[in-house]
Amino acid sequence: MITKGPFRKQVIIPINNDNKTKFIEDSYNHITNLNRILKNIISEIMVDFIQPDQSSITIITNKVASSLELQTIKNYIKNANCIKAKDIEVPCLP
Repeated sequence: MITKGPFRKQVIIPINNDNKTKFIEDSYNHITNLNRILKNIISEIMVDFIQPDQSSITIITNKVASSLELQTIKNYIKNANCIKAKDIEVPCLP
């Protein structure tokens, strides 16, 4: 389910180019996994898509993420097999 219109929210995660490329290559699986994890913490947000930017990845969600949801997203990305955890910074809202 994709939310359309002005209600999209962005979570920006600074990440180096090597990690970004590896993460984006499997973005469909990451979207599915993130949505499953967010559902498990009884979150109302869903990840609609992930897009690369110059020095980050942007995760588009249907609602504004709370600090618990941001932490959950950060932990998922740090634990993704293709990512070097030391190169991940704290996610932030634009």
